[in-house]
Amino acid sequence: MTDSNAADDNWLIQEDEEPAPVDGTGSPEQRLWRVLIVDDDVDVHAVTRLALRNVSFKGRELELFSAYSGREAYEFLRDTPDIALVLLDVVMETDDAGLLLARRIREELHNAIVRVVLRTGQPGQAPEQRVIIEYDINDYKAKTELTTQKLFTTVISALRAYESLNMLERSRIGLGKILAGATNLYQIHSLREFASGVLNQVSAILDVGADGVLCLMQGDTGVTSVVAATGGYAALGESELMPASHPLWPTIAKAFAEKKSQFEHPANVLFIHTQENREVAISVTPPWPLAQIQRDLLEVFCQRIAAAFDNLYMFGQLRKAQEATVVALADLAEFRDSGTGGHVRRVQMLSTSLAQRMAARGVYAGELTPQLLEMIGLASILHDVGKVATPDHILLKPGIHTPEERAEMQTHAAVGRSILERAANMVDGVSYLTYGAEIAGGHHEHFDGNGYPNQLAGRAIPVSARIVAVVDVFDSLLHERPYKDPWPHTEVMTYITERAGKQFDPEVVAALLDLIERDPTIGHTPD
Repeated sequence: MTDSNAADDNWLIQEDEEPAPVDGTGSPEQRLWRVLIVDDDVDVHAVTRLALRNVSFKGRELELFSAYSGREAYEFLRDTPDIALVLLDVVMETDDAGLLLARRIREELHNAIVRVVLRTGQPGQAPEQRVIIEYDINDYKAKTELTTQKLFTTVISALRAYESLNMLERSRIGLGKILAGATNLYQIHSLREFASGVLNQVSAILDVGADGVLCLMQGDTGVTSVVAATGGYAALGESELMPASHPLWPTIAKAFAEKKSQFEHPANVLFIHTQENREVAISVTPPWPLAQIQRDLLEVFCQRIAAAFDNLYMFGQLRKAQEATVVALADLAEFRDSGTGGHVRRVQMLSTSLAQRMAARGVYAGELTPQLLEMIGLASILHDVGKVATPDHILLKPGIHTPEERAEMQTHAAVGRSILERAANMVDGVSYLTYGAEIAGGHHEHFDGNGYPNQLAGRAIPVSARIVAVVDVFDSLLHERPYKDPWPHTEVMTYITERAGKQFDPEVVAALLDLIERDPTIGHTPD
């Protein structure tokens, strides 16, 4: 045996040293490598610590833990994250305790990343070929063959494999968060809500707290507005423009100037350029420098966000066009009936408030969907759009209608529904026109079935129409019409309450009373 080999084999008698300090903080790239020694022999723990005392890999030292039985090791692995390597004895409290632990790690803890190296002093009890085939372990060593150098090689090989698997797993999780996050973001309509969602998703990808700022530059104006701010920067959300004195501004300005992302710890700025000539800077300040894998994931996310910003803009434009069409239709109907004044606008506001109050009261939860709550106000202004087909001599008559004229007048409900249904069928999904058709055709139906045009009763009448039925009558009675003077507020409320359960849905009437109790000025606002 050479001197070098003798020195290598005599590692058991080397002088002990204090282990490296424990540090569980910092980024995954800065933390110590966590290694668990599992053996029922105290001396094995001591000599293993001795042999690994100066070992480091990629600038990170080892953090060594000890367990003296299979059960103790299982509980430790269950409760302790990021164990990279288990040096595992086979024979402990039972002859196969180590083998059982190896199986439990994979099958019960579902930990496929931690590297498991079996060390045994009795190879005959657990033959290597059988163990390697039947158990998901990564190496098998007899204790007699583990010199200092061989143990070093075994540990470094295991850590290198763990790092590769860990990076793959983090990439998989990060990409999953990107896909899930981008899907959620497409469901957000408001730009500020969208921006806040972006910041939260970036924080999720980095697995850090949500401290960030999203700034937007329109074209080449040089004007940088703060769209959203979270965490420690939340106060910036109150600012219209990004303050030039803020510590993040130099890095954000550099990203806009160079038109590329900047990673200057602690300030990291993701730069996004959209096809609609918008430039977006997302600034985050994680507590540690970003690893390359995190940068790559964020760049992938930014590509998705650029498309999402453009889609959000297009969605906003389509939504505005749809709203403008609804308003134009309502204005057309009101133009011929100038005596109604601001009736449709008041109906719009009160219908929204009434639907929200009903939702708060917990009634008709299945019918008062988020879409309806969002759209009922604007859709309600279409309730009398069918009057475009009513002859002027009937529509504008200042006196009481004859039975024939009343029958002609009542056709506006069916006409309005027919017009709006045809338009709604040209658009996929639910739109303002969908609810507008429901309201136009159903707001003159009575809860007891004695209304028109189809004598629907109870909940067979769409809830949107049941709401607008109350609002329409409430507002019409309170204001002057060609054929009537305005009614006093008390008389209007008496009329409405007396017809609860007959003409009107009692739950809608109750919600109106609730609204007026909370705000007595409702209905008293002048035109």
